[in-house]
Amino acid sequence: MVRTFALALILLVLAPLMPALAGPSDCILDNCADRKPLPQQGGGGDAYRPGPRGASIPGQFDFYVFSLSWSPGFCQASGDGKGRDQCKTGANLGFVVHGLWPQYDHGFPSDCAGTERAPSRIALAGTDGVYPDEGLARYEWRRHGTCSGKSPSDYFAAAKAARDAIVIPQPFKAAHEAQNWTPVDIERAFIAANPRLRPGMLAAICQKGVLEEVRFCFSKDLKEFQACPDAVRARCRAGEISVPPVR
Repeated sequence: MVRTFALALILLVLAPLMPALAGPSDCILDNCADRKPLPQQGGGGDAYRPGPRGASIPGQFDFYVFSLSWSPGFCQASGDGKGRDQCKTGANLGFVVHGLWPQYDHGFPSDCAGTERAPSRIALAGTDGVYPDEGLARYEWRRHGTCSGKSPSDYFAAAKAARDAIVIPQPFKAAHEAQNWTPVDIERAFIAANPRLRPGMLAAICQKGVLEEVRFCFSKDLKEFQACPDAVRARCRAGEISVPPVR
């Protein structure tokens, strides 16, 4: 009896510490959604994994991650079947907006309830020339914009403002020849072109040895870049990567 009581007391004390002992959340950037209910094995009901702090409450987040996709790299690595208009020959697209993502210091919200699920035609008109296609804009609103606490029009305007705040380095403008870069040199090129950027505020992302996108961390009001240690862990670890040409 005494031994059972002592074990129960130890478990009661340790329970609040278990999330910390389990290590940091792997829900970083756009790699996974909030924790979803998982069916229990061998029985009814749902087993829930804990979500990040304040999960899925519109407007409650810590900062933004803004992603600029290198369109030729996206198309080469994975995009031909996903973005036919974006990836067709003659599209002549370099860096394009992938998304503006509300983030927690650990993890991120997604698909927040209590907001408009489908943006109006007037709101979508504001995405022309910002996102490479309307389908992506719709998806980004549903998954991320609904968590921003903004209206669709204001969310898309914020994505445009973030894009306009970033100076693209000269080697990536009208880049019609293939290039090879180290990920750290890509980051350094953006830091050189944007004096307020510092290491730890951005990350070059690659897939299959190809540049896919560059991600930047912004303050919640989008007025400043900010450090984001957990977010930039997703940076490309390859020694050298290909930067396919604009076509």
